[in-house]
Amino acid sequence: MRAAFFEEFQGPIEVQKLPDPEPAEDGVVIEVGATGLCRSDWHGWMGHDPDIQLPHVPGHEFAGSIVAIGKNVKRFRVGDRVTVPFVSGCGHCPECRSGNQQVCDRQFQPGFTAWGSFAEYVAIDYADGNLVALPEELDYVTAASLGCRFATSFRGVIDQGQVRAGQWVAVHGCGGVGLSAIMIAAATGANVIAVDIDDEKLAFAKTIGANATINAKSIKDVAGAVRDLSGGGAHISVDGLGSAVTCFNSVSCLRKRGKHIQIGLMTGDHAHAKIPMDRVVAHELEVLGSHGMQAFRYDAMLDMIATGKIVPQKLIGDRITLAEGATALMNMDSFVGTGVTVIDRF
Repeated sequence: MRAAFFEEFQGPIEVQKLPDPEPAEDGVVIEVGATGLCRSDWHGWMGHDPDIQLPHVPGHEFAGSIVAIGKNVKRFRVGDRVTVPFVSGCGHCPECRSGNQQVCDRQFQPGFTAWGSFAEYVAIDYADGNLVALPEELDYVTAASLGCRFATSFRGVIDQGQVRAGQWVAVHGCGGVGLSAIMIAAATGANVIAVDIDDEKLAFAKTIGANATINAKSIKDVAGAVRDLSGGGAHISVDGLGSAVTCFNSVSCLRKRGKHIQIGLMTGDHAHAKIPMDRVVAHELEVLGSHGMQAFRYDAMLDMIATGKIVPQKLIGDRITLAEGATALMNMDSFVGTGVTVIDRF
């Protein structure tokens, strides 16, 4: 198969012929129809993820069709159109048994614990408990865009944040995660404030549901600006980027008893970011994470897509080749472009 791989962290990513994968007894092999380009893949290439063993094929947001199947798989067949959460639960640990496969003790993560989807084929373990059947009307490019950023934002806004109509939601960072959170929060009837340093991204945020925008490059007191716009502070605030600044601002802009949702990865120098703990205590704030989403929760998200309440297709930006994706991945920290970039030609 053709695949993009690297042999050292921060080294060149090359497209070459690699051996085709074989399915585990509980797994499948999927022919990749499309795969998203996500900043989490950039973190992996940088060496921020201890699960990655070199050499490595990145990629974890994808959709395609099953071409091979392990002998113990019961729920799926060759030819089925599927996607999969980027965290696949083992199905047997205490977290999986409680319905929290997104924090499985023995999780399988394509693109991190195993080779990923920057390839013509990808092998997936724990297939019966994690594969999600795709409706025929959902194309592979759109389905691939759901796999990490959109699904994690869905869980963050709907399940963790429990956002309701009329609440104020602040979203810090208008990349793939942030734009997804804006669209999903707006679909619930919430009032959304988008925060970024790029006027083009902020303008796009308004087209998908943001009621107000703040350019953090020109406004020094971002938290104060959110509190002013929302009449006292956000009920829920999302850090969609993952930096010390955006995390601090997200917690600081909350009204009393508000919720901060951390979706953007906090790695490297940002892994132990400072937050205003005095405010957390005095205002009884909640600080929550959102790490992927369980396969069984995809039905709710797919239903909202089918009825037009959320339109992830609007978030898709460039469609590129595998070779172009290898180059783009190495440059992801420059935050160029708006929306989700998807590889659809291998």
